[in-house]
Amino acid sequence: MIHTGYKPYTCTECNKTFIQHSCLKRHQRIHTGSKPYTCIECNKSFTQLSHLKRHKMIHIGHKPYICTDCNKNFSHLSHLKRHKMIHTAYKLFTWTECNKSFTQFSGLKIHQQTHTAVKQFICTECNKSFSRLSHLKRHIMIHIGHKPYICTDCNKSFAHPSNLKSHKMIHTGYKPFTCSECNKSFTQLSDLKRHQVIHAGFKPFTCTECNKSFTQLSSLKSHKKLHMGEKPFKCTECNKSFTRLSDLKSHKNMHMGEKPFTCTECNKSFTQHSSLKSHKIIHTGSKPYICTECNKSFAHPSNLRRHLRIHTGNKPYTCTECNKSFTQLAHLKKHQRIHTVQTIYRY
Repeated sequence: MIHTGYKPYTCTECNKTFIQHSCLKRHQRIHTGSKPYTCIECNKSFTQLSHLKRHKMIHIGHKPYICTDCNKNFSHLSHLKRHKMIHTAYKLFTWTECNKSFTQFSGLKIHQQTHTAVKQFICTECNKSFSRLSHLKRHIMIHIGHKPYICTDCNKSFAHPSNLKSHKMIHTGYKPFTCSECNKSFTQLSDLKRHQVIHAGFKPFTCTECNKSFTQLSSLKSHKKLHMGEKPFKCTECNKSFTRLSDLKSHKNMHMGEKPFTCTECNKSFTQHSSLKSHKIIHTGSKPYICTECNKSFAHPSNLRRHLRIHTGNKPYTCTECNKSFTQLAHLKKHQRIHTVQTIYRY
């Protein structure tokens, strides 16, 4: 029947035809959502046994297929072929609604769902909705805190293997994707694309409270928590609360005395990666933030904002002992030592 082209078995859902009844049964699982083959390592389920076998290669670490451009290893030849398209930037499939392009048709189909699909799968914890059950299951891992994938270099744990893979690039220092505007390099193509929006100046996500705009929806969502006063993440050491889990994790480094981020220029260490990035600008000598009043330039926007208080006369930091006000918190703390000394000598 293969040579005759005769396909007597038809799917009642999509009218696709098959040569064998077993092929039809296997295909129908796509519509029913049945995934009878489960991985004993991570409980991920599959519609076909062959897919499960291929998936198991991830856990045993067998990656015989190597990219000649960046030496990245893959467990399957199809994954290597798909990866190679990143280096060639060859994208055949474009969605006409938003002009986003993809290297594979499957990628286009998945993306189309963001425009058209009903998001029927809803998270009971945060009401976020998804078009696919698998996406909801992956999302739920965030709430339950299950992070079985651990980095052997720094013991950081992740909910998904893909996140661990992305993280490991930090330790290798390999950044194959470079911005043509500023030569900044990235470990992932998605990070480069997200960065390039900065140069384009495109900020489509605007806060309805203060009109501040953002390049990413996730950044807007994080920002909105400031207006709501929502700080669900609390430090067990000092009870300080944070709007984001990442901020809490960075804060905890202060209590533990850990400074994992070190400057390669002067070996100064920091508790947060963002602090290291800000510090590195000192070595470049770049001061892109200029005061419109006196033309003094600064390396960081926070320094410019602090400086502007000199011109505006704004002194937001007030001493509770004598009501004297200051433009900077550091100046207030220095001033408060006077009262501390006075108290000591008084007794």
